[in-house]
Amino acid sequence: MRPRVKNSGSLCFDPARLTFSKLVMILSDRAILDAIQRRDIVIEPYDRTCLGTNSYDVHLSPHLACYVDDVIDARKHNQVEHFTIPEDGFVLRPGQTYLGATLEYTETRRFVPFLEGKSSVGRLGIDIHATAGKGDVGFCNHWTLEISVSQPVRVYAEMPIGQLIYFLVEGEVEVDYSNKASAKYNQRSSLPVESMMWKNAF
Repeated sequence: MRPRVKNSGSLCFDPARLTFSKLVMILSDRAILDAIQRRDIVIEPYDRTCLGTNSYDVHLSPHLACYVDDVIDARKHNQVEHFTIPEDGFVLRPGQTYLGATLEYTETRRFVPFLEGKSSVGRLGIDIHATAGKGDVGFCNHWTLEISVSQPVRVYAEMPIGQLIYFLVEGEVEVDYSNKASAKYNQRSSLPVESMMWKNAF
């Protein structure tokens, strides 16, 4: 039996009611709060003042990392050196890839999370991810950031760095990320995690 459509709206799967409803792409602040109460979204630590109209602000952890070798090899496990941002900040420089992490640990059970840089961060010339802005349903971890800058910028631990937005996913997920045998970033870590490309067969 086909679902009825009102006002010719698009269709999406509503995970709360297990029915089809009019398209709602991005969760609003109220929808994020409802999902947190149901534990479909977990954010630790959580601060109500960080909840925006349709996003949640996340912060830079004190931990950064850089690759040890000048030339990194996509087929090898490239090692990184971890260090801590001092109280007076740390200057990021162009031409260097910095791995950072969100202060917040997150879980997303029924939604697709996206991490985007805050506009104020972008206006400082800071990019917080090279490619990996999209998370997966079932992702449970701190987010590793792939940070680069267009000019030297001093950054500080716990500064606002990005915002999470949540999309509804249409249909049931067969295997979420936390249960995927091929998932490479499932082990919980508050430290930035280096590339696991070497685990792929190519």
